[in-house]
Amino acid sequence: MKKIIGFLICTMFSCTLIAQTQLRKVYDENINPMEQIDQAVTQAKHNNKFVLCQVGGNWCIWCLRFANFVTTDSDIAKIIKDNYVYIHVNYSSQVKNNANTLAMLKRLDYPTRFGFPVLVVINADGKVIHIQDSSFLEEGQGYNKNKVVRFLSLWTPKAVNQ
Repeated sequence: MKKIIGFLICTMFSCTLIAQTQLRKVYDENINPMEQIDQAVTQAKHNNKFVLCQVGGNWCIWCLRFANFVTTDSDIAKIIKDNYVYIHVNYSSQVKNNANTLAMLKRLDYPTRFGFPVLVVINADGKVIHIQDSSFLEEGQGYNKNKVVRFLSLWTPKAVNQ
């Protein structure tokens, strides 16, 4: 019985590890985060959208899970496509004292206090209008579709600018 339980535990661990390594890495550590945000704001202004910054890193399994979740669910992907310029802003504790990282944190109103990923909504004028702690969107080992849809829907340009 102990061997069976041990085998099951090892199998579950292996499956989890394989699933984590198969998630697409979405953060580019070589991009200047300030330039990335500036470009997204310009694009958002031109397209009457907001910017959705997902701050985190490829080291964060929850960050990769969120990125995968919102791009593979067709309903959520449509909300994002219609209303946001969606970017992944890399944060690494190894470079947290880097000038670009410090400037990015200040620009985004220091969102890392909420953990990772943290979602920052920026209007077309470049102003942070909402910081979302993603833990409130979680369910089990993933995210709750209804909560994510609600969050994204409440912070669209149409919803905010009524």
